[in-house]
Amino acid sequence: MRAHLGDQLVIESTTTGATRREGEIVGLHHEDGTPPYDVRWSDTDEVTLVFPGADAHVHPVEHVRHETAGESAGESARPMADEARAASAGNPGDIGRRVAVERGRQRLSREETARRARMAPGYLAYLEEQPSDPSVGALIRLADALGTTVAALRGGGIDLPSGRGQAVPHPQLRDLGPDECRGLLSTHGVGRIAVSAPDGRPAVVPVNYEVVDDTVVFRTAPDSLPAAAVGTEVAFEVDQVDEALSQGWSVLAVGPAGVITDPDTVRRLTERAHTTPWPGGEREMWVSIRPTSVTGRRITAADR
Repeated sequence: MRAHLGDQLVIESTTTGATRREGEIVGLHHEDGTPPYDVRWSDTDEVTLVFPGADAHVHPVEHVRHETAGESAGESARPMADEARAASAGNPGDIGRRVAVERGRQRLSREETARRARMAPGYLAYLEEQPSDPSVGALIRLADALGTTVAALRGGGIDLPSGRGQAVPHPQLRDLGPDECRGLLSTHGVGRIAVSAPDGRPAVVPVNYEVVDDTVVFRTAPDSLPAAAVGTEVAFEVDQVDEALSQGWSVLAVGPAGVITDPDTVRRLTERAHTTPWPGGEREMWVSIRPTSVTGRRITAADR
């Protein structure tokens, strides 16, 4: 018996009253496609290691072909159905990104990594470059091939405080240029604004923000703490931390803050906003920050 990733494994027992089972083959343990297989069963969505018996047969299905330089025509990737399933998952491309970064750290080629993990190079290419949801078996083999853990490849510890991970062996901290800073700043999302509270104490408050024509804007309520920024010079910061890879970046924008009063501008901002303020409630006061300086830093593993 031989199979490819994405084929259907069907078990039709001759036992009276036995139920036919079928599932998708999501992991191979031998390069030639012989058993055993990691199978995701259609009735439970669970993945188990299967040694097919005489009552089992493989039903081939259409495969996704991922053609890259150096790959042979016989290398197959994950089927389209899995991409659709993975598209609905949170951060669907993070596993592949972590695999690629870890592989780069160790200067392993895709072919060598695939050989160590007992999977087709085309499938590894798919995992690294497309939203994917690899099986537990595939993750275990990849983690073993890369000398890391399944938790690290999945981004384990995301609910823990940032900075608990170990520094990479050869960290590199570099300043970001103006264009890169503006590009990262304009990704929208949640940032932090540093203001002086009414009682004179410093405060840092997270806000949902937008960037319009290099100006940071956010919605708040007139009596809220972020509204204290109006009429003062403030600092606004955004960042991203990847705990599993011990890397990340931060961008700091500094400039005067003011309230936006023009009705047409307010209407356009409201209509085009990517998000609504997470705290909810009536937050119709738009505040703008016009940066006079934008700086940033990024920490990664140094190229060696």
